[in-house]
Amino acid sequence: MNILFLGDVVGRTGRDAVVAALPKLRADLRADIVVVNAENASHGFGLGPDMARDLFAAGADAITLGNHAWDRKEIVPFLAETPRLLRPLNFPPGTPGAGSVVVELPDGRRALVMNAMGRLFMDPLDCPFRGTAVELSRYRLGGTVAAVVIDFHAEASSEKMAFGHSFDGQASLIVGTHTHTPTSDHQILPGGTAYQSDAGMCGDYDSVIGMQKEGAAGRFWRKLPGERLAPADGPATICGVFVQTDDATGLARRIEPVRQGGRLSQILPSV
Repeated sequence: MNILFLGDVVGRTGRDAVVAALPKLRADLRADIVVVNAENASHGFGLGPDMARDLFAAGADAITLGNHAWDRKEIVPFLAETPRLLRPLNFPPGTPGAGSVVVELPDGRRALVMNAMGRLFMDPLDCPFRGTAVELSRYRLGGTVAAVVIDFHAEASSEKMAFGHSFDGQASLIVGTHTHTPTSDHQILPGGTAYQSDAGMCGDYDSVIGMQKEGAAGRFWRKLPGERLAPADGPATICGVFVQTDDATGLARRIEPVRQGGRLSQILPSV
């Protein structure tokens, strides 16, 4: 199975870039399933239902969120009625929506997509490790599902690495989001799970993690809460990872970064 995961979509420039490029990108990579993190798609904070619909129409099979899941209030009822739009699974019981979904592909294969959020330097949610273990216990990689893709939305690389090693061999891909900076540690872990600490963002890299430089830098200079943050609006780089799995086991055979457009060096895997 060919898996394409795209990192945090930031603002209009990120949305427009992904919506425009995803159909061809999906075709070029022969992607069987596409997962997109879109928690910053609405002016850098949250996701609107119309934006989610645009991403689904462009070719996303599932959309994941994170700590900005609730920033657009109108997403709450939409999330509750849209199974392929995920919020982190370790929000407390009773929170609208779900943290996992099984996507059925046109050829009949099934892929489990999961979204969990870290706790180090983040909101004090329920334990993402225990929550993920419970959810994974309901499925068998290479059996009941052909692939497992986990978006771990977290700040600390240590927590992300610990999470990856904890579930090595139980997922096809574990990839971090949230820091908006693509890491160069893409690898296949000893148990066969593809891993990268952060996929990066789909946004303008002439910025401070996707936000306009002046307001973001001012917060560090002056430590005043009133500095306005707005998404940078220059050309976006689409960042993500591409994974190929073994059809029999669901484990990874290959992982490569994806970077297209904008300021960063370009990488597009050959298929």
